[in-house]
Amino acid sequence: MAAVYTLLVLFLGVFVAGFILLVMGAINFDLSNSEIPPGVNQPVKLRIIHIILISTAVMGKILEKIGICSQVGFVRYVQGRKTLGVDPKLFIKDLWFENVPVRMYQPKVPCASQRRGVMFFHGGGWVFGSLETHEKLCRAIARESDSVVVSVGYRLAPEHKYPAAYEDCLNATIYFMKNLEEYGVDPASVTVCGDSAGGNLAAAVSQTLAGRPDLPRLRAQILIYPGLQALDFNLPSYQQNRGVPLLFRERAAFYVLQYLNGNASNLEEVLEGSHIPTDIKLNYRKWVSPDIIPEKFKVRGYKPQVLLDCTTEIYETVKRFCEPNLCPLLAEDAVVHQLPESFILTCEYDVLRDDGLLYKKRLEDNGVRVTWYHLEDGFHGILNSFSSDWLSFSSGK
Repeated sequence: MAAVYTLLVLFLGVFVAGFILLVMGAINFDLSNSEIPPGVNQPVKLRIIHIILISTAVMGKILEKIGICSQVGFVRYVQGRKTLGVDPKLFIKDLWFENVPVRMYQPKVPCASQRRGVMFFHGGGWVFGSLETHEKLCRAIARESDSVVVSVGYRLAPEHKYPAAYEDCLNATIYFMKNLEEYGVDPASVTVCGDSAGGNLAAAVSQTLAGRPDLPRLRAQILIYPGLQALDFNLPSYQQNRGVPLLFRERAAFYVLQYLNGNASNLEEVLEGSHIPTDIKLNYRKWVSPDIIPEKFKVRGYKPQVLLDCTTEIYETVKRFCEPNLCPLLAEDAVVHQLPESFILTCEYDVLRDDGLLYKKRLEDNGVRVTWYHLEDGFHGILNSFSSDWLSFSSGK
């Protein structure tokens, strides 16, 4: 019996040691392919957050391999497990808008007039994120701006492919705008807002609602480091920040493919630019081109890329990248010029920086008033930790 016990302990010891080595190896590999630019303030904090994210992903992959749960499911569970208590300043209710789960935040202090309304769409690459992951941010927006905030729990990829997330955000917004009186919201003061993939969804919803005579006109759109196109992953910001946490260039392409097709089988073609025919890319170069990016954003190691053509087979799998509801940067001028006043936040050390810069120019060229705020020391996802006691960044706050 003692011998069996000794063997069992030995086996467990070897298993645990192997597990630790596997996790450390994966972390070291990911860290060796990452870069913290010297312009980022508090780089140690960013490295810690990155290590936490890598460790969670690796643990999820191990659990998937041994058949306990999927990696995506584990990461979602870890991200959404924190629950907050009652907020003394807000009424918080979980509701359904047209079969879409939403969470509404309403200030408790009585208001003599109608309040502003904010439709909020969370980020997470269309794959992650939830009502819980952006709970602190939505509470802060509601409190600080004295607004009624509606956070939308849209369906996620890869289980639910495009246009599921877009349709959920659109339908929830339309429902809200048709029932503003019930929630004490001023019809002239409704804003759509989102970060990252949520910024993409906010831009798409704003375009769809532009010019609709049966609904109030949106007051504004707020786009926080949005991803707005999938034609060119070799723009200056994609090259310069390809390995900067918290969003690598490869992951940006991976997420949009998950949203589109539920898989990333054409990842290499998308990264090198051989997924869209040359004639189509040339047609869109008036809107998506490094030539439009201001020169000051190209000084940090940008190299022009040769245009590559693609096969019909590849294009058939990704041709919906040319739909504005998926890539809002490609909308026609007739739509863009009807858009409401806009706020765009970009970060210097973010692969999606140039998406925001290109959309800013498109809006301005079409007579739309734009407020642009650029975080010189910012990186993708900097807002996510704004309320953390010890992992927050001054720029995020």
